[in-house]
Amino acid sequence: MPDGLRIATRHDPIGSAPVAILVDKPPGDSSFGVVKRVRWAMGEKRVGHAGTLDPMATGLLIVLVGREATREQDRFMGLPKVYTGTVRLGQTTPSADAESPIEERADASSVTDDAVQQALGAFVGEIVQTPPIYSAIKVGGERLYKKARRGEDVEVPPRQVRVTEFTAGPVRPGPDQTVDVDIRVSCSKGTYIRSLARDLGAAVGVGGHLIVLRREAIGPFQAAEAWNVDELVAAARPVEPDARP
Repeated sequence: MPDGLRIATRHDPIGSAPVAILVDKPPGDSSFGVVKRVRWAMGEKRVGHAGTLDPMATGLLIVLVGREATREQDRFMGLPKVYTGTVRLGQTTPSADAESPIEERADASSVTDDAVQQALGAFVGEIVQTPPIYSAIKVGGERLYKKARRGEDVEVPPRQVRVTEFTAGPVRPGPDQTVDVDIRVSCSKGTYIRSLARDLGAAVGVGGHLIVLRREAIGPFQAAEAWNVDELVAAARPVEPDARP
């Protein structure tokens, strides 16, 4: 890790820039929204983060505060990631997660643990995956999600990623003839867990999408050591609640 750059866990004082702060992003907030709150609380213009989490996702977001910290963004982003989540088998969505409406349904009640375990092996190692069209990847200079929202038919370029672990627990009944399965993934930069959920569903023949996602770790840094956003803001800049952004 960058020499001399301070890492602030929930056990450490925030202090001043430059610093890399471990933050536990809550559901519903965007990664930029967390950055905006930290920027305001610390009175620092140079604030960024090392790897976007979708709004529905929770977990570790490394927020970089100060010029020296933001210069190390690529080094943090290049670290391997660990995720946990839940895949719902029997339903698909355009975004491959619960952020968009269900588009196809199938009866997944007969999907077995053995079927899921056998399918997992195809997604471990160096693999090629197609990111969801609802993603921040740029095609023709524009974010894919903007094209998707306009209903454009866009060819999404596949990418090679590395998955070192993809495990699943037992299937359990979900709503409307679906089944849910909890997963754990260790992977390289650039891996879309939504794509793994979608492709796992396709592999067992019923489709699937991600309904829960949490980033547990980035390299050696753990979500269990991260600051709650509200507590971080209060520690950095105590103010009346209605004055906060």
